[in-house]
Amino acid sequence: MTPTKKSPIWHPFTQHALHGEMTEVVRGDGAYLYTADGRRIIDAISSWWVVTHGHCHPLIVSAIQKQAEKLNQIIFAGHTHEPAEEVAALLLNLAPCGLDYVFFSDSGSTSVEVALKMALGYWHNIGQPRTRIVVMQHSYHGDTVGTMSVGARGVFNAAYQPLLFDVSSVPFPESGHEQATLDSLEAACRNENPAAFIVEPLILGAGGMRMYPACVLKEMKRICEASNVLFIADEVMTGWGRTGTLFACEQAGVSPDIACYSKGLTGGSLPLAVTLCRADIFDAHYSKDRTRTFFHSSSYTANPVACAAAKANLDLWQNRPYASLASVVAMQEQEIEPFRGDARFKNVRQIGTITALDLKVPDGGYLAGIGPQLQAFFSGRNLLLRPLGNTIYVMPPYCVTAADLHEVYAAINEAADALG
Repeated sequence: MTPTKKSPIWHPFTQHALHGEMTEVVRGDGAYLYTADGRRIIDAISSWWVVTHGHCHPLIVSAIQKQAEKLNQIIFAGHTHEPAEEVAALLLNLAPCGLDYVFFSDSGSTSVEVALKMALGYWHNIGQPRTRIVVMQHSYHGDTVGTMSVGARGVFNAAYQPLLFDVSSVPFPESGHEQATLDSLEAACRNENPAAFIVEPLILGAGGMRMYPACVLKEMKRICEASNVLFIADEVMTGWGRTGTLFACEQAGVSPDIACYSKGLTGGSLPLAVTLCRADIFDAHYSKDRTRTFFHSSSYTANPVACAAAKANLDLWQNRPYASLASVVAMQEQEIEPFRGDARFKNVRQIGTITALDLKVPDGGYLAGIGPQLQAFFSGRNLLLRPLGNTIYVMPPYCVTAADLHEVYAAINEAADALG
């Protein structure tokens, strides 16, 4: 099939042979996006889970403007700057206890790549080389080669299989079958001497918004500790209030050995990511022997403007905006409740500010034919919702109103009648 060329842009996760013209957005404000053709769209998924306090939050915008006038970029090897130092200090104050060092990068995928390299470098440098990584079924950690390797194998990465390294996998802790997951993790830690276990705490995002209880997360950390296996928490999506607490690990009382944060780190304004680690992981790379250097960077590591945005966002969290967070949780509870007994849906669920429900259709899963139809239906009602196949989820910015959410769920109800 020969494409009809219009824009030269190749968009992410987009099959251009099936997708019409892209929606041109000209402005964002709070929970809303405004298009070139004059529409106002409710951003019900926080523009791919990144926007926390709302689009173009004035404090974050002001911080970006001020920093851009002073220092907009500097090589971070051999140099530092105030915004990065402030962000690192605030992160360590907010993050779970036991995390001591902050490594900057540019995206969720790169923060996970950094975590994997930290883990393997740690074992290599202390003279106990371990190379095996344990992962969870249905997980998603990014689209770079390393992150695809530790994510679920399937449609996302089938074409790239020859590049991926082998991992050990434990089953997702389905309700009533949690012990199977724990037994599998314990066996992998005991028998395979892995370097690390990586997991999305409490909810697997792109894997279908699959949720599991904090007690399972706590027990997985205990198992890793007992076997001296590094525990990596991928909080790229789960961080910044999404699960109802600042970080998902808080709900299990878990302090990861390595933690990955991105998406909401700058409030959704600019790309930035961090990987936090324990002191002994840093110390294993600290040496007069230059071969033990942690060899990872990108040109824009700790970009000053992005760090200024993150500092403004962290200042907002320092002021504890948990009243608005609790309000979103309560509004989501109220709106999702009528769907729990709805025969058109199954597995209606919520954790914190996130809700999800699966429309009953013959072909489920990410490539379910209903997915694009649902997305088009919602777009026609000026809603930004991007279902994962037949899984519809709502993950709004924290400035969303009750009226906004009522409009979102009314459309979900209509879509089930029209398309289910």
